[in-house]
Amino acid sequence: VQLQAFGGGLMQAGGFLRLSCAASGRTFNTYGMGWFRRAPGKEREIVAAISRNGGYTSYSDSVKGRFTISRDNAKKIVLLQMNILKPEDTAVYYCAGRSRAILTAAYLDDEYEYWGQGTQVTVSS
Repeated sequence: VQLQAFGGGLMQAGGFLRLSCAASGRTFNTYGMGWFRRAPGKEREIVAAISRNGGYTSYSDSVKGRFTISRDNAKKIVLLQMNILKPEDTAVYYCAGRSRAILTAAYLDDEYEYWGQGTQVTVSS
């Protein structure tokens, strides 16, 4: 699967952005999907994951209650709605996919094989 993320930009704290990830390939619905980010000087971290069927999601504590991940398997897209943005959300955001995913698991770990290019999100205070 090939992934392309877009939708980043500059936003003031308290604002919102929506990131999109478009996938190619015919087996998109067999992949667990996730959104990662890498802030300057920090390690990459996963912030949200969604199961193959879209029915299960997981979030890191840092974004829980503010970010929402969703997917549309027919359109082959994964979305990350980011609300109440904070300056510490500033990072390059990546979407990622993993095979060998069971239908109802949202994998909040680092075992992802396929990566899109990043999209920059900058939140000003």
